[in-house]
Amino acid sequence: MAGVQTAVALREQGWKGTITLLGAESHQPYDRPPLSKAVLLGKADGSAFEVDFPALSIELLLGRQVTALRPDRHLLETAAGPVPYDRLVIATGAEPITLPGTDAGPGIYVLRTLDDAERLRPVLEGRQEVVVVGAGWIGAEFATAAREAGCPVTVVEAADRPLAGALPAEVTEHMAAWYADSGARLITGAKVAAVEPGSVLLEDGTRLRADAVLVGVGARPTTAWLAGSGVELCSDGSVRADERLRTSQPDVYAVGDCASFPSARYGERLLVHHWDNALQGPRAVAANIAGGAAEETVYDPVPYFWSEQFGRFVQYTGHHAAADATVWRGDPAGASWSVCWLRGGALVALLAVGRPRDLAQGRRLIERGARIDPDRAADPSVPLKSAVLR
Repeated sequence: MAGVQTAVALREQGWKGTITLLGAESHQPYDRPPLSKAVLLGKADGSAFEVDFPALSIELLLGRQVTALRPDRHLLETAAGPVPYDRLVIATGAEPITLPGTDAGPGIYVLRTLDDAERLRPVLEGRQEVVVVGAGWIGAEFATAAREAGCPVTVVEAADRPLAGALPAEVTEHMAAWYADSGARLITGAKVAAVEPGSVLLEDGTRLRADAVLVGVGARPTTAWLAGSGVELCSDGSVRADERLRTSQPDVYAVGDCASFPSARYGERLLVHHWDNALQGPRAVAANIAGGAAEETVYDPVPYFWSEQFGRFVQYTGHHAAADATVWRGDPAGASWSVCWLRGGALVALLAVGRPRDLAQGRRLIERGARIDPDRAADPSVPLKSAVLR
C-alpha cells in the first residue's frame, strides 16, 4: 500500500523522473484489508490495486527481494543485481511475529500476504477446527471469518483480555463477550507451550484440539535488511524517520508500517501499523521529494483504523496514551457505543463501535484540538460536534 501510494503520489505531484517500484512478492501490488475478509472467505480472488502502472510510467520489479542498502553508492542490492537510486523510499512494511520453534510446523499459519490468505482458504472451506493464538486485531478478524465459514474456533490469549496491547481494560472487558456471542471460545491468561500435530498444548497442561493454528501475536517492522546501511532504527525495529519522513541517510525516506515518526500533536514518537497511515504518509513523502526543500511537508496525522469483527464495525482515531479523562457515549453492552479520551479537556482519541458519525466528527475535532463538554459528550443523543466548548 505505502509503496504504491508513494509512486502514484509522486506522479500526481509532478515528479518527472523515473519511478521504480520493487517488491519481494510476485503478485501485482494489492490491498491487504480484504485478505482477512473477502479473500479469506473465497468471496474474491484478490485485491489488486486498480492502477495503470505503464500509463504512469512506473516500472514494477516484482519478485525482487532487496537484500541490502548502500547509501554511500546510492544503490540497492538485490539477488538480480544492484539497482541505483537518486531518491529512495523504504516501504517494506511489517512481518508477522511467529511462535518460537513452530515457524515451519505443518498446519501452522500466519495471515499477512495474499499467499497466506490463499493457504488458509481450504481451512475455512473444510470447516476445520481452528485455534487462534492471539486476541488482537488480526486474531479477532480471522476468528470472525472462521466462524462465518462454520469452523469451530478457540482463541488463546496470553494476556487477561483481548486487545490488551491496544486498548484499556475498561474498554476491552466489554469486547470479550463478543467471542462467545459468535460461538467462538476465548481463553485468556493462557500461554502456548507447544504446537503439535492435531493439537495446541498450553503451559497449564491443557491440550486443545486443532486441525489448524493461526498465529496472530503481532507484527514487527521489516527492517533487518537495513543492517549495516547506517539507517538509524528505533528499539522497536522501526526506521527512525523525522517529521518529514526522512531517515538518517541523505535522500532516503521511510513510510508505512516500517517507519515511526515524531508527533508534535501527541508529544511522542508513533509507530502506526494501519492502512490509513500507509495512505496518508506517502502523500507527505511525495510532496517532500517532488516539491523540494522550500515546500517541505510535516507529517503529523491523527491516526485512524477500523476493524470488522463479530458483526461489529469498530473504528478508532487519535492516540489515547496521554489522556487524563474518559467519557462514555452509550451502553457498551449494546450494539453501538463510543469512548472519548480527553487531555486537558481536548479530545485526543475516540473509539466508535457501530457509530460512524461519532468517528467522523471526532476525527475532525481532534485535528482542531477542540475542547468538549464531558457532560454533553456523554449523552449519545447529542452529536459530538455539538459538545464543543465555544
